[in-house]
Amino acid sequence: MKSLKNLLQRRKSLKINLSNKDIFYMFNSVIKEEFGSIGFGKFQPDFYKNKTIFIKSTSSVWANELFLNKRKIIRKINNKLGRENIKYIKIN
Repeated sequence: MKSLKNLLQRRKSLKINLSNKDIFYMFNSVIKEEFGSIGFGKFQPDFYKNKTIFIKSTSSVWANELFLNKRKIIRKINNKLGRENIKYIKIN
């Protein structure tokens, strides 16, 4: 079975655009690393457009937590993807 990292590297070398599902999967993976299983359920990726990922939050407290950590989260997602696919996180 191939790992996700190998598949993403292959897409990168072939210059294939990543789908919303790929971006959302990486976002959820990083959120789970940063906030654990409790924080994981507090955010829902809504859509991805023009290097911006739009996120819905269950409360203003969790939205603020994401806002304060968004640079670190963007950096981690882009590192996992192997390229800069996300520049901004917008919180609804």
